[in-house]
Amino acid sequence: IINQQQLQNSMVIIGDKLVEDWPVATFEELSSQHLEMLLDLQPEVILVGTGDQLRFPPANTAQKLLSAGIGVEYMDVGAACRTYNILSAEGRHVAAALILENKK
Repeated sequence: IINQQQLQNSMVIIGDKLVEDWPVATFEELSSQHLEMLLDLQPEVILVGTGDQLRFPPANTAQKLLSAGIGVEYMDVGAACRTYNILSAEGRHVAAALILENKK
């Protein structure tokens, strides 16, 4: 729930901006192009919430971001949300890219 709104699809949160149409429905779909979409937002670090559990994509998935000096951390969605709140409260320009896999 963000701003009293229940969201069910993957999203990106950065500062006061909510990108509700981040096109990653499952962790398996996550690609370097999905993360590179976030370059225009110019975050210091990107927290990728990988669903209900911590998972890691192939090592080269975030290579372009790392080359641009943007850190990328992977964690489960709950940890990503908590870490986002802490870093935001410290005044850091952080993005949380949250993969919300719809369970059937």
